[in-house]
Amino acid sequence: MNYPNWLLQRAHLSSSRMALSYEEQEWSFSEMNSTAQKYAGKLAAFGVERDSRVAILSKSHPEFIFIMYACLHIGCEMVMLNERLSKVELAYQLEDSKSRFVLVDDKLVEKIESPHVITFTSIRSAKPVEFEIQEEWEQGRTISIMYTSGTTGNPKGVRQTAENHFSSSISSALNIGISAEDVWLCVMPLFHISGFSILMRSLVYGMGVRLHDKFDAQQCAKELQKGTVTHMSVVGVTLERILNVLDEHKASVSPNFKTMLAGGGPIPVAYIQRAETYGISVLQTYGMTETSSQTTTLQPADAARKIGSSGKPLFLYQVKIEGAQKPGEAGEIHIRGPQVTPGYIGRHSGLLVQEDGWLHTGDIGYLDDEGFLFVVDRRSDLIVSGGENIYPAEIEKVLLNHPAVREAGVCGKPSEQWGEVPAAYVVLNEEIELDVLLAFCREQLASYKLPKSIKTVESLPRNASNKLLRRELKAWN
Repeated sequence: MNYPNWLLQRAHLSSSRMALSYEEQEWSFSEMNSTAQKYAGKLAAFGVERDSRVAILSKSHPEFIFIMYACLHIGCEMVMLNERLSKVELAYQLEDSKSRFVLVDDKLVEKIESPHVITFTSIRSAKPVEFEIQEEWEQGRTISIMYTSGTTGNPKGVRQTAENHFSSSISSALNIGISAEDVWLCVMPLFHISGFSILMRSLVYGMGVRLHDKFDAQQCAKELQKGTVTHMSVVGVTLERILNVLDEHKASVSPNFKTMLAGGGPIPVAYIQRAETYGISVLQTYGMTETSSQTTTLQPADAARKIGSSGKPLFLYQVKIEGAQKPGEAGEIHIRGPQVTPGYIGRHSGLLVQEDGWLHTGDIGYLDDEGFLFVVDRRSDLIVSGGENIYPAEIEKVLLNHPAVREAGVCGKPSEQWGEVPAAYVVLNEEIELDVLLAFCREQLASYKLPKSIKTVESLPRNASNKLLRRELKAWN
């Protein structure tokens, strides 16, 4: 089965409907389509063609979307690069993905060292050439590739196909409903599945997107008050900041606003209850890069009585708990459905994604007696900081590269602002200022991954096989 090109189809069905707004500018689906085709011709002038693997590094702004949609028309595989990563981290992903072209926002060009760089300014000024527009997409065609960290500390490039994105969009629509007037406020980064999935839903639903270049609690609160948006995606820390602004100004939220989808780790019950006082329905979700966003979502009718739950599986999906014999028993969450990635790329391309037809998430949760999922922990060692996933092994690997460090262990410690932040413990070979170690990490890690504390210890807790026991590190915080 093939899908019609979603942008062509949406421009045909809803040509004059608002597709995107940013600051004071607005584009219809017809205008988005024509602009994307112009950019596709410009990319073709550089040799970009069907099945080209194209890495993109950009801040969130309309031109980023024009270029992504141009890639959809050409039939490229888009490697979505995280603008917050260090040069070292980005270099790893470019090498692993073997991207033929690297399209870079001029403001970020210093982060990339590659002979394949094409700046946005160069694209903008290029003379378009003829290209073959892809009028149909195969179900298994790779649309996007996003890197997610693994427990080894080595990021894995996750393939996300047309079927993955389509099933995610349709299943979400069956859960929360859609209407022609819907507008999704997008403050999530577009390189992340939480932001990218909003664009996919826009094309599939014919839904408008109100884009902000970054999260700003004051601006988000204004949007909710004005009634110009109906949906929004949040994580715990952004929800709490919006609520604080509403509290401070004793503001009210427009009745036009319908729902917030909340992901990135468990949302405190107190936040959900505070949101209810403003008439905001916060629906907890559970998903990951390997499932192209949501797998479970709490339905509006169940939101009040199942606070803290991530809901039931969306219509096309299945969830089970490994080893659970009865409701309430916790175990590893397993997922099955058309949203699950077919695999990884690069050095992890041989890694088995599914075992016995199920994705083994490594996350711990339980199902209650009605089948509602409650996520207990985002993997045993994972640190979830402001909605960002941080694996301790990534930080440990960097610390161990310093000659003064013999052993390193990292765990999460509680933070009122971010939920959790990384804390590092090191056994030294020689004396060194801890600020020097932190500076060493800063050269190789994104800012949100930097340890917020580094402490020296005589030894690290290990089991009989000499495996580091990170769970015991948490008791040291």
